[in-house]
Amino acid sequence: MVLMVEAREVLNTELKAKYGLDVRKEQRDKLARLHYVSSRRSGRTVAIQLDDKGWVRMQSDFDFKARGAAAVGAALTALHAHLRDRVLQRSGAANLTELFARTEMRAVAGDIGPRVVSAYHALANEPGAWVSLRRLRPFFADVPRDRVDEVLRELSDRGEANIVPESNQKTLTAADHEAALRLGGQQNHLLAIGV
Repeated sequence: MVLMVEAREVLNTELKAKYGLDVRKEQRDKLARLHYVSSRRSGRTVAIQLDDKGWVRMQSDFDFKARGAAAVGAALTALHAHLRDRVLQRSGAANLTELFARTEMRAVAGDIGPRVVSAYHALANEPGAWVSLRRLRPFFADVPRDRVDEVLRELSDRGEANIVPESNQKTLTAADHEAALRLGGQQNHLLAIGV
C-alpha cells in the first residue's frame, strides 16, 4: 500500500525514514516472486517499486488477520475499501493505478492516445527511456487490449513512439511474451517516446 501511494521507485532507506518500514531481502524476494514488487541495488541500499501484479493486487480486498495487527489491519482495510469504492469512483480515474500515477492519465472521451503517452511518462525514468509493455498494460485494464494495440501501432506509424523487441530474449518472462505487441512481423516488448 505504501508503494501504491508513493507511485514511484523508493529507496529502502527512505521507506525507513518516512514510514518506519524496512523491507528486508527475504521479504523483497518473496514479493518479487509474486511480481508484486521489483527492486534493484542503488548504492548501499535498494530501490523498490510496485510491479504489475502489485498494482493489480491493490484492486482486491486485503486480509489483515495477522497476530497483533488487528487494529492496524482494520484501519488499512477501511482505508483501502474507501479508496477503491468511493474515492476512485468520484475521481474519474479508471483504477487505483491511474489514481496514484504522478502524471495525468485520464483520456478525453474515447481517445486513449494521450493516456498511453501519460502512462509511459509515469513509468519512464526520463524521456526516451525504454519501458516494457508488460509494465504499461496494467494501466489499461479497463480498455480492450486490441484498442491499446491499435493506439500503440498508430503512435509507431506516426513516428511518435519506438516499439522494439527485447534484444536479450532470454530475459523475457511469460508476462513479457503475453504483453508483447506484434508489429513489423515480430513480437515487440519495449516502448520509448520522446527519442
